[in-house]
Amino acid sequence: MTSRVSFAGLLVVGLTGLTLAGIGEAAAVDYPTRPVRWIVGYPPGGTTDILARLIGQYLSDKLGQQFVVENKPGAGNNIGTEAVVHAPPDGYTVLLVNPANGINTSLYKKLPFNFPRDIAPVGGIARVPNVMEVNPNVPAKTVAEFIAYAKANPGKVNMASSGNGTSVHLSGELFMAMTGVKMTHVPYRGAAPALTDMIAGQVHVLFDNLPSSIEHIKGGTLRALAVTTEARSDALPGIPTVAETVPGYEASAWFGMGAPKDTPPEIIAVLNKAINEALADPTMQARLADLGGAPMGGTPADFGKVMADEVAKWKKVVEFSGATVE
Repeated sequence: MTSRVSFAGLLVVGLTGLTLAGIGEAAAVDYPTRPVRWIVGYPPGGTTDILARLIGQYLSDKLGQQFVVENKPGAGNNIGTEAVVHAPPDGYTVLLVNPANGINTSLYKKLPFNFPRDIAPVGGIARVPNVMEVNPNVPAKTVAEFIAYAKANPGKVNMASSGNGTSVHLSGELFMAMTGVKMTHVPYRGAAPALTDMIAGQVHVLFDNLPSSIEHIKGGTLRALAVTTEARSDALPGIPTVAETVPGYEASAWFGMGAPKDTPPEIIAVLNKAINEALADPTMQARLADLGGAPMGGTPADFGKVMADEVAKWKKVVEFSGATVE
């Protein structure tokens, strides 16, 4: 049977393709023409919120439209992520991507979305250490002393976290798995409420992202025992790494911007360029250094590789620790 396609039909298909391509290009020329929602999956005051507001202010000034940080806490960052997954792919809703996005892919047994598939990479912002810190009333002043203290008080040491599935949570789980220490996990809906209870002495230890804790450490309301990265942090001179006491231990937090899949590449390119310009700004670099962060930058593809690598890395940590969330 011979198939017939009219010239008019081919012309319509061709024009449709040109029109769709033109829409993305035209949108990028004008983008943004209204405020952009930047979704953060945690309450105000944590590292994700701090970085979103810091970079968001630069983007607002650079691109001429407000980048409005919208906090959507809950379910270990999944509520905020799902809101972006289901948002129109037009560049007006973006996500502050963070370690929980990589961790939750394997930690949660059932998720209504697939992070690597449903979130398009826009650009990397920063990597930061986590810091193992205690309330000053805890007698331990070193990692070794803390291990001895926790083993002498099994089940009595409360380990706070910013929520199930965060790097803060998994850093603590990895510490327990590698040291044999038994602690009671107390998850919060973000770093800010966890820090409030840490300072009040309701919980004892926290493996927090450094930016949200550094001022409390400098002010003496929390005591830093160690950072979780392979190398020491310039932001905390004299503070050792966990690995100096627990060989092989390493964990770090990474942050960037993502968008709903199918967001036009022209719009992603506009955002990526502005993020890289922000990270090249000396004032921004100094602020990130004060927070203990190192700029990432790079192309959307570069950040996509980071996302994929982190999903694979934290899958191993989840399996190693035995942690799971239904």
